[in-house]
Amino acid sequence: MSHSIVYDKTDKMATEVDMGPRLKPGEVNLGTTIMAVQFADGVIVGADSRTTTGSYIANRVTDKLTAVHDSIFCCRSGSAADTQAIADVVHYYLQLYSVQYGEQPKVRTAATLFQSLVYSNKDALQAGGSLHKQPFAIGGSGSSYIYGYCDAHYKDNMTLAEATDFIKNSVALAMSRDGSSGGVIRLAIITKEGVERVFVPGNKLPTFWEG
Repeated sequence: MSHSIVYDKTDKMATEVDMGPRLKPGEVNLGTTIMAVQFADGVIVGADSRTTTGSYIANRVTDKLTAVHDSIFCCRSGSAADTQAIADVVHYYLQLYSVQYGEQPKVRTAATLFQSLVYSNKDALQAGGSLHKQPFAIGGSGSSYIYGYCDAHYKDNMTLAEATDFIKNSVALAMSRDGSSGGVIRLAIITKEGVERVFVPGNKLPTFWEG
C-alpha cells in the first residue's frame, strides 16, 4: 500500500494520505467515469472531470477526453501520467500514418495501436490490451454503478439528443454514487461533419433522488 505525506502550509502539519495499492506517492489518479456511445450519425464520448491524489481531489475540471487525431478520441482512466503517455504515443503514430499514406487513419487503426501498445506492456501497466467493437462502452471506477441503467436504457440508432441525454444521465448517476467521480461532464460529439465539444457545468447536471 502506497502512502504520501501532505503538508499544510498554514499550520506546518503533515497528514498521511492513503494512495491506494497501485499509485506512487504524489501520482494523480483519474478515478473516473468514462463512456462512449454509438448513435445514428456518429459517436459520443463523455467523462466526468475529477482527479484525485489519494483521498484528496487534485483537479475538479480535468479533461479526460484526449484527441489522438482530428476526429478520433480516447477516454482515459487510471494513472493520469500513464494514460497520457500512451495517448501521446498513439497520436504520434497516427500523425506519421497520415503523412506516410496521405489519408486519415481509421478508428480501427487507432484502436489496434492502443491494443498493441498496452498488450506489449501488460505486466507493467496492469492492463489486458484486448480489442472489442461494441455499440456502447463504460469504464472507470464509477461504471460499476451504472451497468444496469445503461443496459435498461440503451437502444440502437438513437438520435443525437437521445444519445446525449443517455450519456449525461449515465455519467451523472455514476458521479452521484462514486467518490472518485465528480466535477463536470465533458462530451465530444463526433460525426462526419467534425467534432463538437460540449461542457456541462456542475449546476446543469441531471439530478436524481438521493436518500
